[in-house]
Amino acid sequence: MSREWTCSELDELDKIAKELLVTYSNERIFAFVGKMGAGKTTFIKALCASLGVKEEVSSPTFALVNEYKGKNEKSIFHFDFYRIETETEALDMGFEEYLDSGNHCFIEWPNEVDSLLPNNFVLVKIKEEGGRRVIQAEKISG
Repeated sequence: MSREWTCSELDELDKIAKELLVTYSNERIFAFVGKMGAGKTTFIKALCASLGVKEEVSSPTFALVNEYKGKNEKSIFHFDFYRIETETEALDMGFEEYLDSGNHCFIEWPNEVDSLLPNNFVLVKIKEEGGRRVIQAEKISG
């Protein structure tokens, strides 16, 4: 199953985030791809807000992972593997345990840990086209 949304205003992201979470309500692993500055972190902020996160959501570029608390204090994990050197770094930080936690995991730059991704996840592609953002989501099943 795949979906596509187009938005030209940032405030539209909240609605799209809610729709994506409803569309893929049984999924917990989301991998985000797009060029630098395409809006991956901004969209993840909207997803976290939809999941009840009240704290500041920011890219974990140097920490590799940020943990947020959503509704009912459920953990939400946000990864950014842009600066990762090897997949071993992800393994050493317990990446597989995060994926197995049953909590939402939002992964930026998943191509850097490609072989560590589970068989089933939602691939979210974000691209800019003429001042608008196009967000495509597709369930990947291995």
